[in-house]
Amino acid sequence: MSDETDLKHLARCVELAAKALESGNPPFGSVLVDGTGAVKFEGHNLTADGDATQHPELAIARWAAANMTPEERVASTVYTSGEHCPMCAAAHGWVGLGRIVFASSSEQLSVWLDEMHVSPPPVATLPINTVVPGLPVEGPFPVLAEAVRKLHERYQHGASK
Repeated sequence: MSDETDLKHLARCVELAAKALESGNPPFGSVLVDGTGAVKFEGHNLTADGDATQHPELAIARWAAANMTPEERVASTVYTSGEHCPMCAAAHGWVGLGRIVFASSSEQLSVWLDEMHVSPPPVATLPINTVVPGLPVEGPFPVLAEAVRKLHERYQHGASK
């Protein structure tokens, strides 16, 4: 169940998404929190240089695999401004990370992009549990999803600064 701690970490993800936007990247940000509540990794989208796999959720999965035990990974929570894409959800599942909490859903993003007359991404938008069945997932959070939508509007209209 979500609480103030979840909302605090999700708000940080939205801040990181804004930082991504300021650097010319799509607005996505993520935070890895271990079972004790300590922030272990923060990141944002870095795809502007042409590598479309530079998602923060994939970076978290790689970092966790290299720096955490399997027990630490499963006890952790990944917070993110937007629900994982299938690539990131698969990495999350393969590495054995725990719960995912997201501010906005892939379904919301698909609707927003359609409303903005933007072509859909090249990879199908799927719910995380379609890719990783049984994984604890919470989201979206309407109080933050609106802020994420506004970041995507700014990105699509070229207003990165």
